[in-house]
Amino acid sequence: MNVQTHQRSGEQVTPRPLESYLGGEWLKGSGEARLLRDAATGAPVAMIDATGFDMAGALDFGRAVGGPALRAMTFHQRALMLKQMGLWLMERKNEFYALSYATGATRQDGWIDIEGGIGTMLSYGSKGRRELPNTHMLVDGPVEPLSKDNSFSGVHVMNPLEGVAVHINAFNFPCWGMLEKLAPTWLAGMPAIVKPASQTAYLTELMVRRMIDSGILPNGTLQLVCGSVGDLLDHLTPQDVVTFTGSASTGRKLKTHPAVIENSVRFTMEADSLNCAILGPDSDPGSEEFELCVREIVREMTVKAGQKCTAIRRVIVPRERSEALVKALKDRLARAKIGLPSDEETRLGPLASLEQRKEIRSRVALLSQEAEVVSGGRNVAQSANIDWDAGAFVEPTLLFCDKPMEWSLVHDVEAFGPVATVMPYDEPEEAAALAVRGRGSLVSSLFTNDPGVARKIVGSLAPWHGRILIANRANAKTSTGHGSPLPVLVHGGPGRAGGGEELGGIRSVKHYMQRTAMQGSPDMLAEIAGRWIDGAQGNSEEIHPFRKSLAELKIGDQLVTGARKVTLEDIEHFADFTGDTFYAHMDEQAAKANPFFDGRVAHGYLIVSFAAGLFVDPASGPVLANYGVDNLRFMTPVYPGDSMQVILTCKEISPRETEEYGEVRWDCVITNQDNDLVASYDVLTLVAKERPV
Repeated sequence: MNVQTHQRSGEQVTPRPLESYLGGEWLKGSGEARLLRDAATGAPVAMIDATGFDMAGALDFGRAVGGPALRAMTFHQRALMLKQMGLWLMERKNEFYALSYATGATRQDGWIDIEGGIGTMLSYGSKGRRELPNTHMLVDGPVEPLSKDNSFSGVHVMNPLEGVAVHINAFNFPCWGMLEKLAPTWLAGMPAIVKPASQTAYLTELMVRRMIDSGILPNGTLQLVCGSVGDLLDHLTPQDVVTFTGSASTGRKLKTHPAVIENSVRFTMEADSLNCAILGPDSDPGSEEFELCVREIVREMTVKAGQKCTAIRRVIVPRERSEALVKALKDRLARAKIGLPSDEETRLGPLASLEQRKEIRSRVALLSQEAEVVSGGRNVAQSANIDWDAGAFVEPTLLFCDKPMEWSLVHDVEAFGPVATVMPYDEPEEAAALAVRGRGSLVSSLFTNDPGVARKIVGSLAPWHGRILIANRANAKTSTGHGSPLPVLVHGGPGRAGGGEELGGIRSVKHYMQRTAMQGSPDMLAEIAGRWIDGAQGNSEEIHPFRKSLAELKIGDQLVTGARKVTLEDIEHFADFTGDTFYAHMDEQAAKANPFFDGRVAHGYLIVSFAAGLFVDPASGPVLANYGVDNLRFMTPVYPGDSMQVILTCKEISPRETEEYGEVRWDCVITNQDNDLVASYDVLTLVAKERPV
């Protein structure tokens, strides 16, 4: 397939009809197609239409074909699928960059969209292998004992929903917007239907084509609608999920769709928000925080031509520093070259469409009722190589609102482009109050080097924001910046921002899964969940469990050790050998004065060390290494003369898909001569899949 690159105005180009990928086939719409134009030149790029498609059939195909295929894979297998796909796409990134220019994106803008999206997919591939077990079911949280004799217990488990995730995305990030949703969806085990915004759908379609070409995805895992979704939402079921990124007004309409309400369809929205940057009262002109604030605001106004849901729209600044900040912003914005996206010197490309420019101008006109335009806003060409009329170029516009507490439009109207409003405050409390007037935002940034200021302001911001960046000289060189959502952190926000929580590591994976409370006998729960549960039977055999390979080991395999007496000499030797001479181990009277002890006690780490001596098999064999302990707790003190015994049980087995070993989690319980619980923890080991010859 030939990909059209950037054209200048006037060139004759035949627009390419976009196709949708539904039911395992590439399909063309049967209606009147809409023409999509190059954002910078106005040249035709593509035609888009989704008329005549069987949307109910597409959902059924995902549920019947894609879902079972994904659910048959383990978390690790799905994570490796993400890694393979990320690497496949990265090898083809230049093809995406070439077409990305038509969306108005510069090379740097495209990097955020293309490589940022691919990097998010790779991040989830890595997190899935590190943080999830190589199983089909996820145990969520600890076991809850429900009876005194431990015969009845409860545990929460999570399984993939059996529907389809419908992802309705915005025009500003045609690649990242798709990939950042697909990664947790697929890792959870759900298929997806992607509906990109029409204006830039040609770039999404190209990337989906390459994903399908890869052969990496099971059939039915990914479907694409280029154009209107028609009656797709009418056919949603309680097992489906809808995610939406775009305007709050459109999101509200979708959220109140009859099928969404009737079937309690999970719906997450990431909508426009009037994000703010706050300059702390300690940040004088010339300070590192002042300069950092200026750079960040200009970057957020110019990257993607300000078309970012996380862009800074309101600049909240101490009144006495507002004049200096406005001047600094004007000077920097004047140096931001407007031009063709393919020009390496261009800092600010066009908006995505002429329609978007028209909307920006109307929004600036509204804001001008309460704020003064102090920079930009002119309809003049600044570069000889662009056609101001054909391309959707707009000059960055800075406004100043002198009394922001008295007005509402500056807190309600978003101009989705290179537009920001500066508003002064007199006290830190007023700065926080102005931020909250946005009624919920994706992100807010505070530029301060004073922890007291940060503590005072952040406490008021947190309930109204999904993410807060505290920027200062300490992180100026390493910070990813105000406008960069990260795979490991929540992307979303309350109120006007939509109330969703995209990303956030494994948190977002669970959005596509059903949490279920299972109650039953520990043996039954362990068998279903694939994890040994306290109270379940153990399998005690003559062969030491450390002598078993991963292929031979079973959940519940158990070792009950002999007892070991702990002497005063042991305690003193350990203290002398390690240097841990804490008074509770060395001073009888001081230890007795402690409300927790009756006298000198053994070190906790002495107990753990002696426990290892009791359960470790010293010979070389399948156990390759101990790589840590989890959830270590000391429950009952061990005094000189007490004895200790260990019960070690194979709790969970997680083979590595691409290695000759896997992780084994062991439940370790230490008791004393009275059968009181001394300590409990999980021992983590790496075990060979096959017994060494």
